[in-house]
Order: sequence, then C-alpha cells, then structure tokens
Amino acid sequence: MSEKYTLMQAEKARYPIARMARLLKVSTSGYYAWVAAQQRDGDHLLPSLRARRRLDEAVRRIWVDSRSTYGYLRVCAQLRREGVVVDRKTVAASMRRQGLAGISPRRFRPVTTIPGTRTHSIPDRVKRHWDTGQVDRVWVTDITYLRTRAGWVYLCAIKDACYRKVIATAMSTTMTTDLVEEALRRARILRPNAPRKVIIHSDRGTQFTSEQMYECCRELHLDQSMGRTGVCWDNAMIESQWSVLKAEFYDRYEWDTPQQAIQGVEEWIYDFYNTKRLNSAIGYQTPVEFEAQHAAALTRAA
Repeated sequence: MSEKYTLMQAEKARYPIARMARLLKVSTSGYYAWVAAQQRDGDHLLPSLRARRRLDEAVRRIWVDSRSTYGYLRVCAQLRREGVVVDRKTVAASMRRQGLAGISPRRFRPVTTIPGTRTHSIPDRVKRHWDTGQVDRVWVTDITYLRTRAGWVYLCAIKDACYRKVIATAMSTTMTTDLVEEALRRARILRPNAPRKVIIHSDRGTQFTSEQMYECCRELHLDQSMGRTGVCWDNAMIESQWSVLKAEFYDRYEWDTPQQAIQGVEEWIYDFYNTKRLNSAIGYQTPVEFEAQHAAALTRAA
C-alpha cells in the first residue's frame, strides 16, 4: 500500500489525487493519513535517514520529470546542476531502493537506406568527425519509419553536429525527396545566421542522391556529404538520434493515426529533447543551454 501512496505523492503535481486513488484502488483519506504519518515520523528520524529521504524524493522527482527515462548518470548530473553534492553510487542506490530504472536505447539498425542513382559525385566530407567545435558547420540528416495503426509516417530531421540540437523536422505519410527538402528549407529559415556554406551529411538513400536534392542544396548553399553505402557508422550521429527517440518515447505508446504521431514526436523533440533532456555528449547540458553558452563565449571573445 505504501508503494501506491509514494507514487501518488510523486505524481501529485501532474495528476489529481482523487483520480490516482481511483486508478490505484486506494482511498483518498488513506493517502492523506499516510502523508500525515510520514510528516510526523520525519520529525523523529535520525539526520542520516532524513537526508536519505530527501535524496530519494529529489531522485524520484527528477526521474518523473524526465518522463521516466533517466538512469542514475543523468539523475546525478541534474542533482549537481541543482547544487546537490552527491556521487553516482549513492544515486544508483536510491533508484534501486525505489524501484526506478532508466531507459537505454537499443543499438540502431539502419533500415531506411536504399541506394539511389549516382547522378553526381558526392564525397564524404565528414569521415565520422561530425563535431568541428563550431555550430552550423555540419548538419546531419536521415529519415526514419514510424508505425501507426492507420499506416506508416516518415520523419526527416536536421541536426547540428556540434550542439546536438534538432534544428528542424518534417513528417509525411510518403517518403520522398520532398520530405527532405521541406526539412532543409525549415532549417535554413530557423538558422538565418548560419554560414553561407554548411555541410549536410546523409546516407546514400534515393531521397538524398536525387537530382531534386542536388538542386535544393545548391539553392540553399549546402555542401552535400555522404557516407559509404551500407556502412551505418558513417551516419551514426543521426542514427543514434532515432534510437533515443524510439526507446525513450515512441515505442512506449500506441499511435492511432499519423497526425497523432506527428504531434507527439514534434512535442517530444522541441519541448523535451532540445530544451530539457540532458545530453552526455555535451557535458550533461541541454542542446539549448549548450548553444546559448557557445554564443556567449563567442560574444566575450569578440
């Protein structure tokens, strides 16, 4: 019973107490009696036990705010951001004690690459060194499949290789070069201060090797770059993005229609991944924070 009350206490800011009590088949009066007892007992706890309880509450709060996806490393990083001095083993023990676990993305498997016609020569300008230390120098892109009950929907994303932010997306029920072009044009609009020439790296799928894509990149002043056919590691940065999206969000829900999937994915990318999720590749910051920090450093240097 106490486990249910603990869950209600952790989620009370998100859901009504009465609704949670009904779903968990407990009484609201029992919950409030439990809260009062916890407060009374807390006054008599030893300092060490009181500190452990506070840590557990903080760990659970961060885990819930992460949409139940953070493991102990990201929880620990967030605690340190909040000024709490704690080591990783202590956080891991707290999560085990409370039955909390993070979500680890599965290894990606490239499934969308269908080689296109070689209409022009496109070199690999990146050679797996995506991050040059400067924003808007290398963008990576790819298309992934998303299943719904009403059929497939396809997602194309443009991601900056330096600060790991998803700049722009486009989604459609058809997988054509139009989808990629829409994402690229959105990226150029959203990044008006980007250099005249930006490398756009992709695999050698038909959507990226088409004449339409070639002409679009010429118009938008993008230098195309492509990895080798069938070598997934040459596009690993964006492939890992799909692994995170699907493991931490998409595969955890059922989707009835493409429109529902489009709304859900865009909300996750722009309202959570870019702005709230801590990214280990950039020092456990969010992409938005890292971008702001980078811009501030350039301003100081100037």
